Amino acid sequence: MSYITNIRSHFLPVIILILLLLVISACSQRTRPAPVVSLSGSVPTKVETKNTLTADSYTVKKGETLYSIAWRAGKDVRTLANINNISAPYNIYPGQIISLTAKTSSTKGPTSDKGKNKTKNVNKELKSDYKNVANDKSGEYGGDSGGKFTKVKVPSLTQKVKNWVWPVNGRIISSFSNSAQGNKGVDIAGELNQPVKAAAEGLVVYAGNALRGYGNLIIIKHNDDYLSAYAHNETLLVKEQESVKTGQVIAKMGNTGTDKTMLHFEIRFRGKSVDPTRYLPKK
Repeated sequence: MSYITNIRSHFLPVIILILLLLVISACSQRTRPAPVVSLSGSVPTKVETKNTLTADSYTVKKGETLYSIAWRAGKDVRTLANINNISAPYNIYPGQIISLTAKTSSTKGPTSDKGKNKTKNVNKELKSDYKNVANDKSGEYGGDSGGKFTKVKVPSLTQKVKNWVWPVNGRIISSFSNSAQGNKGVDIAGELNQPVKAAAEGLVVYAGNALRGYGNLIIIKHNDDYLSAYAHNETLLVKEQESVKTGQVIAKMGNTGTDKTMLHFEIRFRGKSVDPTRYLPKK
């Protein structure tokens, strides 16, 4: 027994050393980073999560429109237009500084009647501009749009959305959330180049990839209140200022701006995100 005990005591340190080396070797081989999960849902993304503009002002970048800026800021485009004295069709240019919040006077003390009258006149003009935009049923979009001049009639700004349809057939892999970092729409799984359809008739007010986190994006204006967006497309089949019908194919599904082939679909009411499933027909 003493012989066996001596053998155990002799080899025990060696056995412990071998086990430690095996553990260290296993840890050193684990070089693959942990998966990154988007804050807006369960689907990993290649780029920064879709962000919201929260500053008081914003400098326009190439490829952006007032609609795309209003979309990121979570505001109604008419609000930004009124703040910045921009009339329809809301043409802006790279380098232009857009105010995202209404400016208020910090001057204290009594104000002369002349100053009061001036303020009333400015407010009257702003209200007049807003009224003209809201009631314009037959205006036309014109001007230079990236060298591609088109002239199409704006759908009646007071028209109602007759019906909504699903933009694609597929399984919802990330639902809408009202939380600060939640998904502001729904993510629908599908196949590469699967047709993406307009959820309702309207006017294309943005088609491009200047909005980080959305990939190839289309925004459609349906009336004064509603906009819808279609993100991560492989191919865009419509252009800005183009009228579309309900169910019309506007893009091909892709994975631009994300790691998974899917459609990110949003509906916004007066600039605020709403749950699309409340408007789309039940499956």
